[in-house]
Amino acid sequence: MQHLGARQLAEWLADSNRPTPILLDVREPWEFELCQIAGSQHIPMHLIPMRCEEIDDAQDVVVICHHGGRSMQVAMFLERKGFGRVFNLTGGVDAWATEVDPNTRRY
Repeated sequence: MQHLGARQLAEWLADSNRPTPILLDVREPWEFELCQIAGSQHIPMHLIPMRCEEIDDAQDVVVICHHGGRSMQVAMFLERKGFGRVFNLTGGVDAWATEVDPNTRRY
């Protein structure tokens, strides 16, 4: 697992020469409803073991939560399941809101 900052993710998403990663948001449904990074796929953390086959293991996967703790746990789980290119969004959607998109709702 690699760690990725919010600004690094924004640069990645803006780079048309680089394949877009899967943005995997593992927060609870109520959190996802409050705010999200555009294009995110939502699978709550507790459902990842049952639904990880929905995630393409051939693509880069950036795991997102509120501050980065839950996403780090999911990223480690995915690596143990054989996912080769997994990134944890350090600081989570909160860092995205403060460093990249101030229009993203904070909670």
